[in-house]
Amino acid sequence: MDYFRPRKQLDILDPLNKDFLKRKPTAASQGPQQLPPQGDLAPSSIFDEGDSQKKPAKDSQPGQPRVSPRDPTVLAAALDPNPEARQRWQRNQIIRNVRNRGQLTKAQRLARTERESLSKSPFYTTSVKKLMPLARQIAGKPIEEAIVQMRFSKKKVARDVKKHLEFARDKAIVERGMGLAVATAEYNRAGGIDESDDVAEENAGQDEQWPGMVVEDKKGKRRFVSDTSSIYVDEAWVGRGSYSMDYDHRARGKTNLMRPPETSITVRLKEEATRIRLMDEREQKRQMKKVWLPLPDRPVTAQRQYCLW
Repeated sequence: MDYFRPRKQLDILDPLNKDFLKRKPTAASQGPQQLPPQGDLAPSSIFDEGDSQKKPAKDSQPGQPRVSPRDPTVLAAALDPNPEARQRWQRNQIIRNVRNRGQLTKAQRLARTERESLSKSPFYTTSVKKLMPLARQIAGKPIEEAIVQMRFSKKKVARDVKKHLEFARDKAIVERGMGLAVATAEYNRAGGIDESDDVAEENAGQDEQWPGMVVEDKKGKRRFVSDTSSIYVDEAWVGRGSYSMDYDHRARGKTNLMRPPETSITVRLKEEATRIRLMDEREQKRQMKKVWLPLPDRPVTAQRQYCLW
């Protein structure tokens, strides 16, 4: 098909021709290259010390064109890959809200008023039979008491459970803001920040001078609670994993293949305010229960006084 092209076009496309390199565009003819913008810390970052102001680049010139901002249509491929499915989901959410007349369910209301944190540990080289007693031991206890229990436990896997409890406690404090009512009240009282009306109403019932109360858990054990935001282990369960491979070297060059199991532990942390609410609900249910009455004294009828055999 090249024979049907003009002779001049064939000479230009030939790499051995002198005009081929002359007509090839160079980097200088394309103009200054636009570099991507240099990133910086966000204004709300804790690492921003005030001196991280955006300074002009050293190689930037006054006449150099500025880089255009990011195109949202290009970012939509990653941020919103399926817009039709998102629109259907939003439509279903609006329909459900209208169908319920804007009323929240009990689970939604509790999710907005109470805090909880779920944390799953990595797999440990132990069995469910060995890890399950430790899960029963820490369930229902305050987080600090559960850590002390694992610290003085004679079980080998208790050290790993202790590290996971410390990680779960720190995760609940940082991500969910659990256990910070007293510390926040002290900070605000010392003049740290000026509380707004909403924050003042939220912290109104979390005063440091709260006398405390005796709380009964679901197992019937009573504990004294001095802070409604203190963290406790609400649930703890274990999960069976896969079986790893290990070798047992024996005498005369023999080797046995061992398959040690792997098990993980999951803990759900909640605040004492949740346990107080559950105690009130159980007490209210106990009071609403009807009083048991024996059968009334009635004459026995429709029976014969003699046997029929």
